[in-house]
Amino acid sequence: MSDVETISEDSIPAMLEVTDAASCKVKELLEDEDNQALNLRVYVTGGGCSGFQYGFKFDDQSTADDARIEKGGMTLLVDPLSAQYLAGSVVDYIDGLDGARFVVNNPNATATCGCGASFSI
Repeated sequence: MSDVETISEDSIPAMLEVTDAASCKVKELLEDEDNQALNLRVYVTGGGCSGFQYGFKFDDQSTADDARIEKGGMTLLVDPLSAQYLAGSVVDYIDGLDGARFVVNNPNATATCGCGASFSI
């Protein structure tokens, strides 16, 4: 796996930023899973009320094409197709009155749905 591109947040901040809150929550969830091979994958798929939607999942597989963003002891994976829609975005974790969830603050989105899970460009 030496040909997998690893991106530190300091080296390419325009790709994708991960907040401290998101990093801490991922580490907490991974400790519960007790599987050191898991990483958080963020991806974009077609669908949702605005055209595209964000997805998050724990993944123990990566490809040579995946970007790997490391922060605070966790690794976030992004496939090349999703990376073009996520460039410059911030992955955050919020815990408020309306629930707790990972969110993407995407400067490329021209419209988003009310819950923030889908967007259009």
